[in-house]
Amino acid sequence: MPQQSQQSLAPRPTRPRRAYAALVLLLGILGAGLVAVPVAPAQAASTYLCTGYKGCREAGYSNAGYQAASGKMYWRMYAGHNCTNYVAYRMISSGMPDERPWTGSGNAENWGRAMASITDMTPMVGAVAWWKQNVGGAGSAGHVAYVEQVVSPTEIIVSEDSWGGDFAWRRITKANGSWPSGFIHFNDRVVVNDAPPAVVGTPVVGRPVSAEPGAWQPTATLSYQWLAAGQPVAGATTPTFTPTPALQGKRLAVRVTANRKGYAAASATSPVAPAVAPGTFAQSAEPVVTGAAEVDQTLTVSRPTYTPAPEVLRVQWRADGKAIPGATGWKLVLGQEQIGATVSARVIVNSPGYQRLVLDTPATEPVIAGAIEVTRDFGVRGVARVGRTLTAVPGEFTPADAAVTLTWLRDGAPVGTGPSYTLLPEDAGRRISLRADLAAQHYRSARSTVRAEGRVATTSSLVLRTNGRAGRAVVVVEVTAPGVAAPTGPVKVKVGGRVVNATVDGGRARVVVPKLKAGKHAVTVVYRGTDVVRSSRATATVVVR
Repeated sequence: MPQQSQQSLAPRPTRPRRAYAALVLLLGILGAGLVAVPVAPAQAASTYLCTGYKGCREAGYSNAGYQAASGKMYWRMYAGHNCTNYVAYRMISSGMPDERPWTGSGNAENWGRAMASITDMTPMVGAVAWWKQNVGGAGSAGHVAYVEQVVSPTEIIVSEDSWGGDFAWRRITKANGSWPSGFIHFNDRVVVNDAPPAVVGTPVVGRPVSAEPGAWQPTATLSYQWLAAGQPVAGATTPTFTPTPALQGKRLAVRVTANRKGYAAASATSPVAPAVAPGTFAQSAEPVVTGAAEVDQTLTVSRPTYTPAPEVLRVQWRADGKAIPGATGWKLVLGQEQIGATVSARVIVNSPGYQRLVLDTPATEPVIAGAIEVTRDFGVRGVARVGRTLTAVPGEFTPADAAVTLTWLRDGAPVGTGPSYTLLPEDAGRRISLRADLAAQHYRSARSTVRAEGRVATTSSLVLRTNGRAGRAVVVVEVTAPGVAAPTGPVKVKVGGRVVNATVDGGRARVVVPKLKAGKHAVTVVYRGTDVVRSSRATATVVVR
């Protein structure tokens, strides 16, 4: 390492020759502001990366323009090759004022003493590496260099110039005894924020927002700290953050800190976002009520799931929109007091920091007291025959004041109402029933149906035509029956003691009775009928030739 020092003096327009400067120093002309004596450099245990303006340029190491500017004095240091003028030039180039920031000696060994308030043992890019006199290879006037890189807390790379020497870049490690006495932080290189960070998304409890980190120069490692109402949120140090219920109503921001090895860390805070809004619950389904709306029956309200799980989840049953006292379970047994009312359930979901959720189920039908009970069936009195009248036999039921509607049915289709019904020809062969419909307020209606016995029967009538022939008689039988278009059935024809059985088809039968004696004979016809058409009998006479 160069055994380096540099005097300072009041600014003057030209640089003296080295011999003259040395002579002045040797004569001790302190009144002119000269404070240090440069001596030849002595090597120390460190690694040179390049030497000389040309050599460093060819090796890719910059002199930051000092080669062209070295003829000028900076901070009243001697121009040309010397450590203090080079470092002063670098400080002014980084934005420091032209005037030396302290009074007194400008010798290198005095820099750290004069600027003790900003001198420590932490290497930073852009800081001044400072050696006291006779420390780390420095001479009696000390030495200063510019920190170009901080490889680690124990390894740095500096650029430097030397009185009586040359410009160089050098690697220094703490283990080799060349480590500086301190680092002066005039104007360290810092990471610069070119664009501020921002909160992306609308802050809502339970819903994540993210941090837009902004723009930084040079590239750096970023860390995050979320803020609520200006205060750090414990543990909230990732680019994405989900507001908790405790933060509802507070305004969020994010502070981004940029770190780069050897650079002073920098932080920037985003503009505050709108206040954190209450969160909302997600539900799996709408609640619904199931069960019969009837006294002593149980209604049940379904229990959907909610995300996040709420702290409050309760039910209030309501009758005609009014709360039923004490009815706060998921089931409700209906009582007499709910008769006639529509019943619904209100589900209430709540947690701190979340919007209260109130869900009303659709209402049931009006609650009934129960079903009308028929204790004795209705009946039908009368003969099921065309022209006859059937009469309803009242039943017994509870409640006794239930309204009764009687309907007569023909093969299940209504044909009349009231307590009685006169059978018509159209009813012949059909089945007649009585339907009793019972209704009472707040009761489930009831229905009772009773059938008259058998099919409806009808009467028959006979018309006989006779014709006498030689030894025989011809008898034509015509059968009619109300409600039956073409009666059928067996018929017996008796003439003069002789009997012939036949069948009526289509309402008519032609019967020949043979082997009769000549003369007048009595004719008797018996129509036996069917299950619908009743039997009948008729007589006539015939003359056989």
